[in-house]
Amino acid sequence: MAKKDVPKKLLARKAQAKGVKKGRAGAPASASHRPDAPTGAVLDRLHAVVQSRKDGDPNRSHSARLLARGRIKVAQKFGEEAVECVIEAVAGNREALVAESADVLYHLMVVWVDAGVAPAEVWHELHRREGVSGIAEKATRVRGLPMAFGLRTKKIP
Repeated sequence: MAKKDVPKKLLARKAQAKGVKKGRAGAPASASHRPDAPTGAVLDRLHAVVQSRKDGDPNRSHSARLLARGRIKVAQKFGEEAVECVIEAVAGNREALVAESADVLYHLMVVWVDAGVAPAEVWHELHRREGVSGIAEKATRVRGLPMAFGLRTKKIP
């Protein structure tokens, strides 16, 4: 039987049985709406793994290898992954964007481990900002930035 011959209700029931819920424009709903979906706690676990490999053997652990190369290389690699993520976003390549986003988050964890930043510190900052307009929050940061660099202006050059 051709797909066009199958009633739409039957197709919708089949998709629902497979756990696919349609969102806008027929795309699958986000994973966060599924009860069995992974949560942000995976980032805490990822950070713990990277932290545990900080002093590990660079020949056996990619995280140890990155961290052994030093802060500049760690930051450079994070930047490279961020650029790749942006390229996929602009290209509209959803699958590649998801994969590159995971790479960005992993390399962000490596940056945090190198800098001694715990995820809880970032979660606390996000919590502090929650419910605050992004425009208002940014305005509080921008005013002090030029002065911190000894510039006599309230505008970022």
